[in-house]
Amino acid sequence: MKKEFVLQGLTCANCALKIEDSIKKTKGFLSANLNFTTGVLQLEILDSFPEDIHTKVEGMVHYYEPDVLVLGRESATHINHAITQKSKLLWLLVGGATFFGGVIFVWPYYLNSSVSFVLFAISYLLLGTKVVVRALKNITRGKIFDENFLMAIATLAAFAIGEYAGAATVMLLYQIGEYFQERAVRASKKEISELMNIRPDYANLQAGEIVKKVAPESVAVGSTIIVKPGEKIPIDGIVLDGESMLDTSALTGEAVPRKAKIADTVLSGCINQNGVLTIKTTQTFGESTASKIIDLVENAASKKATVETFITKFARWYTPTVVFLAVLVAVIPPLFFGGMWHDWIYRSIVLLIISCPCALVLSIPLGFFGGIGAASKRGVLVKGGNYLEALANLDMVVFDKTGTLTKGVFDVVSVQGANGFSEEELIELAAHAEAFSSHPIAISISKKHDGTIDKSLLENYNEISGHGVSVVLGKKNILAGNEKLMKMEGVYFTESPDFGTKVYVAVNGVYAGVIIISDKIKEDSESSIRGLKALGVNKTIMLTGDSQMVAEAVAKKLNIDQVHASLLPQEKVEHVEYYIKQKNPKKALAFVGDGINDAPVIAMADVGIAMGGLGSDAAIEASDVVLMTDEPQKLVEAIKVARFTKKIVWQNIVLSLGVQLVFLVLGTLGVASIWEAIFADVGMSLLAVFNTMRILRN
Repeated sequence: MKKEFVLQGLTCANCALKIEDSIKKTKGFLSANLNFTTGVLQLEILDSFPEDIHTKVEGMVHYYEPDVLVLGRESATHINHAITQKSKLLWLLVGGATFFGGVIFVWPYYLNSSVSFVLFAISYLLLGTKVVVRALKNITRGKIFDENFLMAIATLAAFAIGEYAGAATVMLLYQIGEYFQERAVRASKKEISELMNIRPDYANLQAGEIVKKVAPESVAVGSTIIVKPGEKIPIDGIVLDGESMLDTSALTGEAVPRKAKIADTVLSGCINQNGVLTIKTTQTFGESTASKIIDLVENAASKKATVETFITKFARWYTPTVVFLAVLVAVIPPLFFGGMWHDWIYRSIVLLIISCPCALVLSIPLGFFGGIGAASKRGVLVKGGNYLEALANLDMVVFDKTGTLTKGVFDVVSVQGANGFSEEELIELAAHAEAFSSHPIAISISKKHDGTIDKSLLENYNEISGHGVSVVLGKKNILAGNEKLMKMEGVYFTESPDFGTKVYVAVNGVYAGVIIISDKIKEDSESSIRGLKALGVNKTIMLTGDSQMVAEAVAKKLNIDQVHASLLPQEKVEHVEYYIKQKNPKKALAFVGDGINDAPVIAMADVGIAMGGLGSDAAIEASDVVLMTDEPQKLVEAIKVARFTKKIVWQNIVLSLGVQLVFLVLGTLGVASIWEAIFADVGMSLLAVFNTMRILRN
């Protein structure tokens, strides 16, 4: 059983990590994934789970974050994930800062030390009571090493050694940092969420003469909906009436609007710009494009990059290690080397303050999700941080030809009859053979044929993968396919030297002629190959079932390094297996395809990339990355986003660990004060968040 919840008000990445980890370890939960950016908690639970799931989840969430609102996904469908409860922290900050300021600015002139102590204490209580109470509660639950415990123990120790100003300062700066960090996190989460703001709030359902506003989930397939100017198309469908320009940028990243007219297919998530459209729905809301894209992006957090997994494990050990080091710093020198207790306890407090890897835990998931959001803004759907990481490390790219590098829009350019068959007869025979096929080649032959075809007269239709088709029409056994089909069936024929895709036709074992069909190379294919090489992709390869002559001509035009032609689907798999073994283990191989025959190869590659516009559902389902506009150039853009994301993530890692390491050394040597330590801790978290937001604006 699967269940989803929305956690509103979750702004602590470290707490999100603990919530997810705690649920995973709870009996009855098979898996748990908490997307910190969207607040969506996805669970897989035993069907025989004995308790109320919502109550159980709410209890575990409130164990770490009492103020977070836990909503069932159904009740939160139309609620923006960025909406959270209003924080009370600002008022506490104002009160605490007022008393703190009173000491700092008035005490030197008018107040004695006892009065200043009282004011510092009041300031501390206003700012730190919640932190200390949480720390005590967590200790009773066996949850010791969190930021509440660290701040509480550090500041109480400061009070104990008479560092009243230091204790109040730490709590004030910590709370100021938490306030601005919370605002920065919410801003970044909102910015990411707005990139995927394609979920429609309602649908205008037409029932007779009445049009009523309903939830998109309630609209059945085949219903008629009205979409007015400025509204989002809520469900995929076909235009019955009207004409308009559609803003498709949220789906495809294209700035130029597309025209929609009668009989056109339109996708949910597009914004109607001017005219009124009457649309017949062809999908349910859950199966529509907008819903699928949102699900893909939200599920992306479950597929973590290697560096995310490492930091998750690192964070579990880092804080206890530094706390243990702080204890040693406080105890060993005074006991064995005659150091002063006050001095070494002060140094240990500095270590405690910087012992929470908040910047790392916060910025890395935000970074990868920001990268996924930035890619989606450009019309590229990446299904996980691991695939974004792999895109950044691409070394080889293997392409299918038809529909990937070429348009897949075929036209008959030559009809050559043989053995007494005329051109008209040849086209008619081929059209009957291809009558049941939806392949672009079959469609081009059907377009060339002027007459109608009575499919009821056709018998024993058989599609032979990688070869062609056979069908019986009356007493005629018709074959239509490539040269391999002719050879397999023992048909004597003459191979055509002409350029193009060749469909050979035979009737009752007699060669009837050949139809030459030409496909056009996509406008951006050549620039895409150049772009990949400019980015350092070492090898580009093309695999196709088309003839060697056609394949080599396309490869030469596009400057592709290697080409393998006349391949069956299983032979494509064998070639990809070979190249996977040949590549650098630290690098990745991508396969880009569009057809149903490409699905096995897409699934096998390190990064399987599907063309999403014309691509088959099977290929899109098997893929790790979807190019929504069928443009190869989108792959170049996706790699740039992936590499920039990787750069930002590693900047955050190096800076965060570097600053913490420096302050661990400075704190131990007694050079850094608690003021500087808290600035370093809070400052790095804020810097990491702001640095991460550069991904969205790149």
